[in-house]
Amino acid sequence: MTIHSLNTRRASRSAESRVAAQDWRALVSDLNAHGCAVMSGLLSADECADIAALYPHEEHFRSQVVMARHGFGKGEYRYFKYPLPDLIEGLRSALYPRLATVANDWNEKMRVAQRYPADHAAFLKRCHGEGQTRPTPLLLQYGPGDFNCLHQDLYGALAFPLQVAILLSEPGEDFTGGEFVLTEQRPRMQSRAEVVPLKRGDAVIFAVHNRPVEGTRGYYRVNLRHGVSRLRSGRRHTLGIIFHDAR
Repeated sequence: MTIHSLNTRRASRSAESRVAAQDWRALVSDLNAHGCAVMSGLLSADECADIAALYPHEEHFRSQVVMARHGFGKGEYRYFKYPLPDLIEGLRSALYPRLATVANDWNEKMRVAQRYPADHAAFLKRCHGEGQTRPTPLLLQYGPGDFNCLHQDLYGALAFPLQVAILLSEPGEDFTGGEFVLTEQRPRMQSRAEVVPLKRGDAVIFAVHNRPVEGTRGYYRVNLRHGVSRLRSGRRHTLGIIFHDAR
């Protein structure tokens, strides 16, 4: 079964059931404590292979970025075009409502006025009203020596505070090195680094830009960036699910 053998309705049910099966109490606890959380086994090995195999086929994508040309690192990625592959669209829609609850809680704690609707389609309508109409889910490809510099995926004035990356390759078999890295810049303190171990099919949820941290005088805001360390050998593919569209 390939990614395109799932019709839209079946893909939506599949995405909703596997997202619902995760331990969301533990995931939210990790997000609040660390700014990231891992969903184990979100995709099967076959699904990972099917998605990674899309990379050479230009008809699925709206653009390609070679990172070295822009000082982003080394490696490359491609942005999917609409309509998204059914399973990716299903996961984007199924993950969003649960993460919107976290995003709204974070904004309340940080005294940010923005609130996010429970339905992803309603949020995309807001994005499009801001002139952000280009889809942002992407497929990344790394080879030996490639890396991704620390960055934030904002893409416009309206940005959803959380995003998801799904590792499509098996560490130790398909590649070595290439760890997912998250850094947190805290006011008047040294930055904190988090290296997130992932297996093929695992997904990491993480903060795009800011998150609240509780201090002695209430909550304060910390700034986060994410990246990928240098690949030592092999090839690594990652699916990125970003919930806001780009200008």
